[in-house]
Amino acid sequence: MPDEYVKLPGMSIASLIDPITAAGGPANLSQADAWMQGRTLYGGALGLVAYTAAIRAFPDLPPLRAAQIGFIAPIGGEIELRREIVRQGRNVAQVRSEIWVGGQCALTAMWLFGTAREPNAVHPSARPEDWPGGPEGAEPVMVDAGPAFIRNNFELRRAQEERGPGAPVVRRWARLTERDVLDPISELILMGDVLPPGAMRAMQRQGPVSSINWSFNLLGTAPATRDGWWLSENASQHADEGYSSERLRLWNADGQQVLDAMQAAAIFG
Repeated sequence: MPDEYVKLPGMSIASLIDPITAAGGPANLSQADAWMQGRTLYGGALGLVAYTAAIRAFPDLPPLRAAQIGFIAPIGGEIELRREIVRQGRNVAQVRSEIWVGGQCALTAMWLFGTAREPNAVHPSARPEDWPGGPEGAEPVMVDAGPAFIRNNFELRRAQEERGPGAPVVRRWARLTERDVLDPISELILMGDVLPPGAMRAMQRQGPVSSINWSFNLLGTAPATRDGWWLSENASQHADEGYSSERLRLWNADGQQVLDAMQAAAIFG
């Protein structure tokens, strides 16, 4: 690992999930400051915490297929975890997990788990347009810029020629600096929200941006890639009146799509 990606103390992924128990209730994310994005924890980290709370409480669930996450209020280190099975049918289980702070719900997530069935429709996802080539020789980015949790937990490389203002699309190769901690689904949840909104490229003035929600579908139950690299893309479909509708996608290093998502982002400034 290059020197610029050596992890600083207090940055570990384990610090996010080790405090989470099957019993739920109060938890102390003692290293939360290392994962802050503005006033709250990074959205992918919050999604990982909520997902871990669900699967540790109910370990016999079928594979995860989809999720809907609402980011309601800022979240720091002292939290309370609540989770329940909303409905469990023959093939599909729906689980709600929530993160509470100061007696108020600060995040709510619905997780859809489903067993595989004999397919009645088969349609593979398309390869990404303008394939950038593999990540191996791509230029590193965000080495000395951006939030600390990005610099110390993710390695990013350029996957598009565009720089600065332009078409509202942000595309990067991304991988975790720790790749032996999480199962593949948890890794995608932590990775899926790593880029800023595509609307960033269309902003007329510099200003903060913030995720409001995140809804995603997984396109398989055993995602895999080469050397930990995923191609991440955020593209604004429409932006106006302080909000952007974003499509988020992840592909593996061979161009197979593994996650398809939508997000509403607040565009300030």
